[in-house]
Amino acid sequence: MLNGKRNPPKTNAFATEPVGRLIVKFAVPSVIALLVNSLYNIVDQIFIGWGVGYLGNGATNVVFPITIIALAFSMMIGNGGAAYLSLKLGEGEIDMAKKGVGNAITLVTIVSILLTIVFLLWINPILTLFGATDVLRPFALEYGSIIGVGLPFMMISAAINSMIRADGSPKYAMFSMVIGAILNVILDPVFIFVFHMGVQGAAIATIIGQIASFIVSVVYLPRFKTVHPDAAALHLSRKTCGSIVTFGLSSFITQFAITIVMALTNNLLVQYGATSIYGAEIPLTATGIVMKVNQIMIAILLGIATGAQPIIGFNYGAKNYKRVKKALEIALIASEAVSIVAFLIFQFAPMSVVSLFGSEEGLYNEFAVMAFRIFLLLCPLTGFQTIAAVYLQAVGKPVKSAILSLARQIIFFVPAALLLPTFMGVAGVLWTGPVADGLAFILSLVLLLYERNHLIKEHKREARNA
Repeated sequence: MLNGKRNPPKTNAFATEPVGRLIVKFAVPSVIALLVNSLYNIVDQIFIGWGVGYLGNGATNVVFPITIIALAFSMMIGNGGAAYLSLKLGEGEIDMAKKGVGNAITLVTIVSILLTIVFLLWINPILTLFGATDVLRPFALEYGSIIGVGLPFMMISAAINSMIRADGSPKYAMFSMVIGAILNVILDPVFIFVFHMGVQGAAIATIIGQIASFIVSVVYLPRFKTVHPDAAALHLSRKTCGSIVTFGLSSFITQFAITIVMALTNNLLVQYGATSIYGAEIPLTATGIVMKVNQIMIAILLGIATGAQPIIGFNYGAKNYKRVKKALEIALIASEAVSIVAFLIFQFAPMSVVSLFGSEEGLYNEFAVMAFRIFLLLCPLTGFQTIAAVYLQAVGKPVKSAILSLARQIIFFVPAALLLPTFMGVAGVLWTGPVADGLAFILSLVLLLYERNHLIKEHKREARNA
């Protein structure tokens, strides 16, 4: 090592192991970890649906955007720190890579504490913003006030896990998330059915699981393999933090935009549902379940993307463009396969999913099936969009990645959501999903083809200069 640099990056497994094997090695634990994170709220919904009823589920739908906001910040810092770590390792800049990890940890700690304070102080108006009706508010306050306390544990562990994967320990990151989920699954029925604590019990079970994941993640910090963060690395640097935030901006926009979408969708469902045969609460609750089930598919897609991210980032930094191209192709094929399987379930077996969340009937089931089939009609295109956005982030093109993420969730979704219900009523809110997915796919295809052509040119240039 000389002047903060290490041996040439080709000695790293990212540069030598078969790309397909590496993606499996990193993507599978990433998928499991992100899937487990998504299942926290899904498990709560299932037990609440059977123990409290659909009004309890409606309350968790109102609180869910808060969790998404917290996850947006933690993914911005965690994924940004992971991308920064991978690129600097690929360039051989060990000291800068170490500084990035330390700054990311400090930054997510500060942000998580501030976010918790803001949420708990202004919980009532925040719940109103996300569509709480007078009927749902008591349940939402019980659930949300407890969930808010656990936000720092969830955010810090999620951010650290992203960097643990980039450090080359995806199985440890997976274990960190799985241990929390197992505790949640065990404690949910205990608190809800044995102690009869309702939505409060579900919330307590959730934060106990999050604390367990937090402890396991923090224990890893002295065990980093590629860098060794010390006290000096924790001191914030404006330049380093700026790079972390820039690299993670796409992840933030993707997640935060979900919050905007859910807030707008919830309010429109209440408004137009109240004038339909379904009423206000049924569309809000049923569509919330559709969105959360969709989050399971998104978690798998993001797991594939984040598994490929350090491989793409390292090899792009090391100018090994052939391996970058190979990793992109494998990630795209895998993500499309997942999206198609999800599409078949949503279109041809929606009641098998709806029935997991309680024993309802009549209008509720009718609307839930309609919501699955319409809102997720073009979900096969989601895999392509997800990989394209994370690829652009991994190769240091955060602006393009952010534009792509923003397009689906805001630029295309919001105008459609405001326009379609005026002609189609509450069903128009559901048709917003496929309209936004279709337009976002076109944009992602254009951006990815442009970057792929640029990659091919760079590969040829490097081959000529070799």
